Amino acid sequence: MSKINLLQAEALKAPVTKVEPVKSQASNPATAKPASAKAAATKSSIAKTSVTLPVSKISATKATPKKAEKTVKPAKEKTPKLKMERDSFTMPKAEYAQFYVLKDRLVKLGQPAKKSELIRAGIMQLSAMTDAALKAATSKVPTIKTGRPNKK
Repeated sequence: MSKINLLQAEALKAPVTKVEPVKSQASNPATAKPASAKAAATKSSIAKTSVTLPVSKISATKATPKKAEKTVKPAKEKTPKLKMERDSFTMPKAEYAQFYVLKDRLVKLGQPAKKSELIRAGIMQLSAMTDAALKAATSKVPTIKTGRPNKK
């Protein structure tokens, strides 16, 4: 959640209205082609009055329907994109089967997870252990031959 100051909070609460700029045909009459003579007369009278009237009176004379006020969402803070690292590893089938047991348990608990999330959770738990507990946990894991198996 982003932190905003009081001025920004009040600006977010204030209603948002869109102000359309008045376009004058006097600036470039060659490019403007009105659809009818009545429209041409109306537009030319607006153009003439825009020169003499203040801006507040021009907006009052121009009849525009009010649109529904839109709420402005606060901008989300951009978090820096994390760089990912891909790796492969070898493990015994019995330990690999534990992924599916743990995934089923988590689904029953209403918290489904992927294999990579389980590995990351395990690493978080190992990182939180004391040195003695970490040494005891890793001593229970048997060392296996690394590398890919031979092709048959």
